Amino acid sequence: MTASAQEHLQGDTDPKNVDLDEQNMDDRVNNRTLRPNSPAFQKFMTTGWQAQEPQIEPLESSKYTERRLRELGRRFPGERLVIPAGSYKTRNNDNDYAFRPDTTFAYYTGLGEDYEPGAILVLDPVDPDSPEAAKGLTHTPELFVHPRADQSTRDYYRSAQYGEYWVGPRAGLRELAVMTGIPTKDIASFPDAIAKDLGPDQGAVKLRVIRTADQEVLNQVEAARKANGIGGPDRNEEADDKLEEFTSEARMIKDDYEVNELRKAIAATKDGFDRILTHLPQVVGKPRSERMLEGVFNANAREKGNDVGYGSIIASGKHAPILHWMRNDGTVQKGDLLLIDAGVEVNSLYTADITRTFPVSGTFSPLQKRIYQTVLKAQQAGFEAAKPGATYSDIHHAIMRVLAETLHEWGILKVSVEESLSPQGQQHRRWHACGCAHHLGLDVHDCAEARYESYQGAPIAPGMIFTIEPGLYFKENDLLVPPEFRGIGVRVEDDVLMTEQGPQWLSAGIPKTVEEVEAWMAERAALADPDRD
Repeated sequence: MTASAQEHLQGDTDPKNVDLDEQNMDDRVNNRTLRPNSPAFQKFMTTGWQAQEPQIEPLESSKYTERRLRELGRRFPGERLVIPAGSYKTRNNDNDYAFRPDTTFAYYTGLGEDYEPGAILVLDPVDPDSPEAAKGLTHTPELFVHPRADQSTRDYYRSAQYGEYWVGPRAGLRELAVMTGIPTKDIASFPDAIAKDLGPDQGAVKLRVIRTADQEVLNQVEAARKANGIGGPDRNEEADDKLEEFTSEARMIKDDYEVNELRKAIAATKDGFDRILTHLPQVVGKPRSERMLEGVFNANAREKGNDVGYGSIIASGKHAPILHWMRNDGTVQKGDLLLIDAGVEVNSLYTADITRTFPVSGTFSPLQKRIYQTVLKAQQAGFEAAKPGATYSDIHHAIMRVLAETLHEWGILKVSVEESLSPQGQQHRRWHACGCAHHLGLDVHDCAEARYESYQGAPIAPGMIFTIEPGLYFKENDLLVPPEFRGIGVRVEDDVLMTEQGPQWLSAGIPKTVEEVEAWMAERAALADPDRD
C-alpha cells in the first residue's frame, strides 16, 4: 500500500488523494470515517483518565465447575483438552451478532451472558509424579483470555471489539479468575501452551479440541498437531468428536444449581406469557400482530434474563400447524388459535422451553376444545410413562397411542390404530411429525451430541430435565381431514424434572387446562382494560 493510502486509513489525508486500488480489501471497512492516528492524538488518548475497575464477585456457578472439570479430566488422562468460547460472528459487514459463548465452554467455566469472546479453556495434564497427581488430580485448568484494553493501551480506542472506549469496562485476566476460580493467562501465550510436550511417542501429550466452537482455534490446534507429528486429520477428528460427545452427555444429569437456574428461566417465561396476554387485546386484527407479541415476549426476556433461548414461535390461525413458524409476520385474528412456543434464557444461559395454545377470542370453540383436550390427554400419558428407568421412547409411544386412537375415533386415521403404530405404518405421524421430548438445559435441545444409546435408548435418571410436548397439526391444505379441522394447530409443552420419586412438572405454575387458560386470559385482559366488565 502506498504511503498516501496508509495515511488515509489513519485519517490524516484527504480521501480524494488516496489510491484505493492499492488498499487491502479487509481495510476498506474504515473508509466510512477518518480515523485520527497522529502521535499527538495517541498520547492524548492514553492520559488523563480515571481508572475504572469492574466490580467483580465469584459466580455462584464456580462452586460447581470444579467437580465438572475433575470428571472431564478423569475421562481423558494425559491429554490436553481445548474448549473455546468462540468468537464474534458477523451479521453483516462490520456488525456482529450479540456474543453467546459456546455451550461446552459455558458449562465448564460457569460463565454466562456474553462472557467471553475469544477466550479458551485448557485442561492441562499434570505430571503423574507431581503433588497434584498424588491428590488425585489429572489436570489443571487454565483460562486464556484477552487482557483488558483499558485507558493505558492503544486498543482502548482502536479496537471496536475489546477497547473499553467502545464497549465499556470489561473483565480481564484478574476479573475472570475471580469470577470462575480458574487461573487465567494472556491469550497471546496460547499457541505455545498447547504445543508443549506434544508428540507421537509413548508418554507424550495428545491434544483434543471442541472443533465446532471456533475455527481460528481449531486451525491453531491443527497447526500444533502437525508441527509435532500428530497431524492425522481423520484420527484427530474422531478423537475430538469423542470429547464433544462426552461433554454433551455430562450435561444430562443436572446439579442443584442447574435445576434452580431452570426454575428461574421458567418463572421469567411465565412473566413473558403474562405480558403477551395483557397485550393481546390491543393487537388483534392488526397487521403483523404476531410480531408485536414477539416483541413483547422478547423485551421481557431481555429484562428478566439474557435473551430468548431460541427463536420465539408466535403462530396464529393457519400458522399454528407450522412446526417452526418463526417469521411471525401474520395477523392475529379473533376466532383463531394462537400457538406460542417461547422460552427465556437467564444470565447463566439456561433456558426454559414452554408452549401454550390460546383461543384469541378468550374462549375455546367446541372443536378447538376437543383438539386441545386430546393434546392434554396425550401429554398426561407421556408424563405417566416418564418414570425412573423408562426411556424417552416410552414417553413417545405413550403419547402416540393417545393421538392415534383419537384420530381413529374421529375418522381421520383410516387404518387401524395398531397398524398405524407399527414401524411399517406410522400414518398418524402425518399430524405429529416431530418428537415429543428432549433434554433441556444450556441449550434448548440440550445434549445434542450424545449417542443414541445415551439419549433415546437410555433410562431416564433422576436429575434429568426434559420437555414433554405433544401436539396435533392440521395444515390448511390437508385434504385428508374434514374442512373444519384445517388450519388448526395445538401444542402444549412443559418442562419436567425427574426425581427419585418420579417426574415433577417444573412449569406447573403456568396455566394449562381449558378452564385455567380461559381464566388466565380473562384476568390479563382485565389488566389491559380496567373498565372492562
